[in-house]
Amino acid sequence: MNPTNKYLISVVGPTAIGKTDLSIKLANHFNTEIISADSRQFFKEMQIGTAAPSQEELAAAKHHFIHHKSIEDQYNVGAFEKDALNCLNKLYKTHDVVVMVGGSGLYVDAVTKGLDDFPDVNPDIRASLNTNLELHGISVLQEQLKSLDPLAYKTIAIDNPHRVIRALEICIGTKKPYSSFLNKEKINRPFKTITVTLTANRDIIYERINRRVDVMMQEGLLEEVKALLPYKNLNALNTVGYKELFNYLDGEWPLDFAISEIKKNSRRFAKRQLTWFKKEEQALWFDYVTPLNQIIEACELKMSFN
Repeated sequence: MNPTNKYLISVVGPTAIGKTDLSIKLANHFNTEIISADSRQFFKEMQIGTAAPSQEELAAAKHHFIHHKSIEDQYNVGAFEKDALNCLNKLYKTHDVVVMVGGSGLYVDAVTKGLDDFPDVNPDIRASLNTNLELHGISVLQEQLKSLDPLAYKTIAIDNPHRVIRALEICIGTKKPYSSFLNKEKINRPFKTITVTLTANRDIIYERINRRVDVMMQEGLLEEVKALLPYKNLNALNTVGYKELFNYLDGEWPLDFAISEIKKNSRRFAKRQLTWFKKEEQALWFDYVTPLNQIIEACELKMSFN
C-alpha cells in the first residue's frame, strides 16, 4: 500500500444484514478503529431497539460515535460530518485504513462526499407543513412528496416527518424536485473510500429482520421503550421500534400488532436502504455469507490500484 494514501472502508447494507460483525473483522484485520455512521446508535438511551454493538463487540474493536449523545441533545447530520472528519484526521495520523459502518445513507454520504447544498427557502413553508402534519398526519405529506418528487419519495426515510418536511419545503420553495439538488459537486476528501455493500435476496433479508425484532423483544425492548415514554415526542425517538411500542403503551394498539408493525416498517426501511446504496456505482457488493478473506482481498485489490 502506498503510505501516502489513506483509505476509509465504508461497510453499508440493509438493517440486520451483518454489518457490525463484518466491520469488526475488517477493523481487526487492518489493525484499526471503527466510526459508526448509524444515526440511531448515537443516543445512549437507545440500546436494544437500535441493535447497537454489544459490550463484547465494542471491546473487540475501538468504536467512535456509539452512545456519545443523549436523546435530548440537538444533533444533526451537519454536526456529525464535522465530528467524523475531525475524528478521521486524528485516526489517520496512526492508521492508513479506518472502517466506517452504518445503514444511515445520508450520514455515510456526509462523511464520504460532503453534504448537498440546498438554497434557502421561505420559513413560512416549513411552518405551514408542520401545521399540516399536526392536523392531518404524515400520510398526507407523504402523498404530496410522492407527487412532487417520486425519486425522493422512494429514497428518503419516508416515515420520518422531519425528512419529509425538509424535502417538501425544498420542492415547494424552489419549484424543483428535492432530489435534483442531491449528488451535485462533492468535496474532495483527503482519503479514498472503498464501499463494501452487504446484501442477500429479499426473503433472507426479511427473515433476518423478523428474527432480530423477536430477539429485541426477548432482550427487553418493551422495557427500554417504557422508560422512554416521557420523551416520546423527541425527534430521536420518532423511529422504528420505538414509535410502534409507544402506540401500544398509549393503548392504541395491541402488543402483537405493534410488534408486527415494527417488522413491517423495518422491512420497508431495508428496502429504502438498498435503493439508496445502489446509487454508489463503485461499491463492492457481497452476499452476506461471503467469506471474510474474499472481502479483504477485494478491498486490498482496490487499494493496490489507487
